Amino acid sequence: MSFISESSQTRVPCYRVLEDDGDLISDCDFQQVSKEVAVKMYSNMVTLQIMDNIFYEAQRQGRISFYLTSAGEEAISIASAAALSEQDIILPQYREPGVLLWRGFTLQEFADQCFGNKADYGKGRQMPIHYGSKKHNFFTISSPIATQLPQAAGIAYSLKMDNKKACVVSYIGDGGTSEGDFHAGLNFAAVMEAPVIFFCRNNGWAISTNVSEQFRSDGIVVKGRAYGIRSIRVDGNDALAVYSAVSAAREMAINEQRPILIEALTYRVGHHSTSDDSTKYRQLDEIVYWKKARDPVNRFRNWVQNIGWWSEQQETQLRNSVRKQLLEAIQVAEKTEKPPLSEFFTDVYDHPPSNLEEQEKHLRETITRHPKDYPSDISV
Repeated sequence: MSFISESSQTRVPCYRVLEDDGDLISDCDFQQVSKEVAVKMYSNMVTLQIMDNIFYEAQRQGRISFYLTSAGEEAISIASAAALSEQDIILPQYREPGVLLWRGFTLQEFADQCFGNKADYGKGRQMPIHYGSKKHNFFTISSPIATQLPQAAGIAYSLKMDNKKACVVSYIGDGGTSEGDFHAGLNFAAVMEAPVIFFCRNNGWAISTNVSEQFRSDGIVVKGRAYGIRSIRVDGNDALAVYSAVSAAREMAINEQRPILIEALTYRVGHHSTSDDSTKYRQLDEIVYWKKARDPVNRFRNWVQNIGWWSEQQETQLRNSVRKQLLEAIQVAEKTEKPPLSEFFTDVYDHPPSNLEEQEKHLRETITRHPKDYPSDISV
């Protein structure tokens, strides 16, 4: 009689291409990138970094209600997006604005969503950073954790039924793997042999819960085998490694009609959100170490600069231009009208049911009785 061991004697290796200083690891196999793609990847990473800083400050100034950054994880969304096709369907969590940025979502569109004005595609109904774009095959972000994984499996199965040469990519954090939907999504995809990539950002923290308090397994990557899913662990702060892994995963998912699990090891440098103070549950020197020594943006910059594709002059021009564009976008977004009150009750039913009509009536009566308690910049 023999029991299967609860764990392997050795950890699953982590695929890397670049050293922490941006030098190529010798004899490393990776997907080559052109100068055009590499420069766009780096430019988008810098843009995302600046966008996060400015919107975070806007929230602190009381101009928007909420924000959440991708600090320390810029390589994951940008590099994975670069490896995909525009036809691939994205089901994000909430640290993937870089995918939208890569696909052409403008800084003005980001600002309009965060300020919830009339130009916002969600008509101001969602919290800031809950982006969505039908044009870019990017499902609207939903706050409940991991619900997108079973949905991703179903959408991928529909692509398979229609013989589409595309796949679905669903992002999740390490905390999401503790949800039942993670396991349901992986099992569904494996059984149906659906072309979906489950991309887990293991950044060490599920808000204030460390990974050591979430599971006893060797991270996330080993969970794939339990469901019969091919898996890989990758350095999430290495843009070339992420790009190479996703390129290979996409090819397997589509050509072999199978799900793939990617675990990207990274670190959440910023607070979970503007509602969080992470210094209450983790050491400051830990944050500083990852911010300075393991920063994915600096790491990739060193590589593109060392091979002659980037310069200090380009760096200065890019940062000045992005900052200017963002500040202008915020000014426009702030001045744009808010959606009218009537939009609260549309887009769900073709003909509103009586209970919804009654709710709207009561709301309007309340506003009439207490006009000073209702925002004056919203049309009733």
